[in-house]
Amino acid sequence: MLKVRLMGTKNDIKWFGKLLQRNPKVEVLEMSELYQNKGTNHYYREYIEVKKSNVKEK
Repeated sequence: MLKVRLMGTKNDIKWFGKLLQRNPKVEVLEMSELYQNKGTNHYYREYIEVKKSNVKEK
């Protein structure tokens, strides 16, 4: 299991979260809410827990 911190704009974080959820090799266990970075109105962070999926390649 990995704990990953994403940092970027709201749109970039949402895009990457959806990308991870659609990937059959990765299972997203948990996604936190968006937190605003201190000192900026532009950048946010989100914490995601992922693990390797048990899907076998053909």
